[in-house]
Amino acid sequence: MSINSALLAGVSGLTANSAALAAISQNIANVNTVGYKRTTSEFSTVVNSQSQGSGYSAGGVQGSARHFTSQNGQLQRTTSATDLGIAGQGFFVVTEKPENLEVTDARLFTRAGAFRVDNLGYLKNTAGLYLQGWPVDANGDIATDPSDLSRLRTINVGSVGGTAEATTRVQMNANLKSSQAISTEATDAAAVPPGPTAYDPLTNSMALWNPETGTGVKPDFEVTIPVSDSKGGQRTIALSFLKSTVPNQWYAEIRAIPADDVVSGAGLANGQLKTGLVAFTQDGRLDVSAMEALGADALFDDPANANLNFGSSSSGAPAAGEFAWAPDLGIDEQSLAFDLTAAAGGLTQYDSASVVQATITNGTAFGNLSEVKIDERGFVTAIFDNGVTRQIAQVALATFPSPDSLTETAGNAYRVSQGSGTFNLKAAGSGGAGFIGASQLEASTVDLSAEFTGLITTQRAYSASSKIITTADEMLAELISIKR
Repeated sequence: MSINSALLAGVSGLTANSAALAAISQNIANVNTVGYKRTTSEFSTVVNSQSQGSGYSAGGVQGSARHFTSQNGQLQRTTSATDLGIAGQGFFVVTEKPENLEVTDARLFTRAGAFRVDNLGYLKNTAGLYLQGWPVDANGDIATDPSDLSRLRTINVGSVGGTAEATTRVQMNANLKSSQAISTEATDAAAVPPGPTAYDPLTNSMALWNPETGTGVKPDFEVTIPVSDSKGGQRTIALSFLKSTVPNQWYAEIRAIPADDVVSGAGLANGQLKTGLVAFTQDGRLDVSAMEALGADALFDDPANANLNFGSSSSGAPAAGEFAWAPDLGIDEQSLAFDLTAAAGGLTQYDSASVVQATITNGTAFGNLSEVKIDERGFVTAIFDNGVTRQIAQVALATFPSPDSLTETAGNAYRVSQGSGTFNLKAAGSGGAGFIGASQLEASTVDLSAEFTGLITTQRAYSASSKIITTADEMLAELISIKR
């Protein structure tokens, strides 16, 4: 009966428009939800089979939800370094618990990147979901895998301990005054036999110099260099120079300050690490050939390979000419490479004041974690207050053949569905995955003006559907009254 089909069509209209109102309400309620993707209700006609000559039977309408999961919202700047947005395709991989993950534990996918560091140091978003990524292995490498979710780990920035780096390289740019007056100690050292105040690296050295007592030999020039040991402790070494009676040659000593920071073998005393001559060319540059010719008498017989090798505190008594850190320091062996011939300067001898232009060293003292940065490729880097940086993980992004078919879950996240296809894990910026924007959040894709317009049209359609029912009811009542 046509009137009955009209009633059913009106009911289907009410049902479909109720679903549309629900979708619109959900969108409006989540207009400020980070990473929210709008949903619409799309209508399709229900058509009944028609018999010729029997009139028309209305089928009505049915509504189905359509999710615009693949639609990207605008990235908005924030002040938090752990806020993450995705410029392009892909989803963050998240879990409901941070530790002891099993294969059976659900892995979810989201664009809601408002991550914060929880009390255990894990990155967790406002829905309580934990961010996953590929960890750095023992060798400092990151092994990515496009399909194995079990390779991912919850990113933890709170477990990163302090760090220190030992000094391994020293570049010195300094000048020794070529017209420096020759001291009595240097003159006596050149005499045959040596004079009473003659400079001697073992018995009357620059390492023994004490201005209060007048003992030892006062250097014509001295450079002090800070050095970090294996534990981040700060040590000091000094380079002392005394002009020789031989033109373009200087006596030199390298020593530790204080002297008891090291133990030395035969031939070294009072904290000395190295003694010998430094030679210069007539144009004021370090004379590498002359120092090679001096051999064992040179401070370094191969200036291109000028190394100081410290034994560890546990290495025992050093051999002749060798040295080690003092046993009570408890620090590791260390090698210092000296660059005395740098193109930018190096060690020179010009007729200008003796001066240090620069001493450049690597290595750092112990440092604590000061901040965490995440770059566009998803690399999570810990930055310490001593200037050291360390990569700890890389954020993984998941892409799908049909992201609009993902199944919605609570917390503005999604699950894999049959229609979505299999995920692929990718590094940000590769294989079609978008780049990660740090200190940015993706806004919802809801357009309020469009939603309010939808409210009006949905209300009108609902009222019209209800009018169908009232009209059909009146017609049925008229039909019943005719029978009476």
